[in-house]
Amino acid sequence: MDGEIGKTGRGIIERQSLHQEIVSRLRDMIIEGELQPGERLYEIQLCESLGVSRTPLREALKSLAGEGLVELVPGKGAVVRKFTKKDVHDMLVVIRSMEELAARLACEVASDEDIARIREIHNRMEAHFKAGERMEYYKLNQQIHTSLVALADNPHLAAFHSTLQAQLKRIRFIGHEGPELWAAAMAEHERIVTALEARDADRLVEVIGQHLHNAWLRVKEAV
Repeated sequence: MDGEIGKTGRGIIERQSLHQEIVSRLRDMIIEGELQPGERLYEIQLCESLGVSRTPLREALKSLAGEGLVELVPGKGAVVRKFTKKDVHDMLVVIRSMEELAARLACEVASDEDIARIREIHNRMEAHFKAGERMEYYKLNQQIHTSLVALADNPHLAAFHSTLQAQLKRIRFIGHEGPELWAAAMAEHERIVTALEARDADRLVEVIGQHLHNAWLRVKEAV
């Protein structure tokens, strides 16, 4: 049955990108809360839901374990990873420090073209915000943070940031719940991009720091 196409409520998985499609589908289910923290992932049910066999499903779960979204527990199988409030706070503190450092480096070394690409992503994200398309907005939101760190041209910084960014996907998503929180996050991103375009390192560090501090305030009661 490996590689077969199956229909689900979320669409059809294509053969040519089976692994990435399963990973993406499961990741979205975790981010959106369809699969809850601490929930055991039953292979038979997921195979039926996604229309795939166990082999590609298991490979996808291994990939998600590598991202920190799933835990592979001996004798129990795969479980959606659950973070404590302290876990989330500690990771956001580290991400804040990394993005503040990246901001200073980016203002020094990023090309005008690279900065313009950040603005283009931001504008697309804003369009999804205005359309109420939360998942599309969220994915571009994450892309902006990743791209900003990439502008620092420091592969080690980017690698460490990517690891924590992946583990906080669900947490960052719930930080946009409700129109007021979502609008506030959107406004903060506008200030970030404006400061980057001005290459105002001090201002950029300030607004990124405030953005990630606010991210903690937005999610702490939901953890």
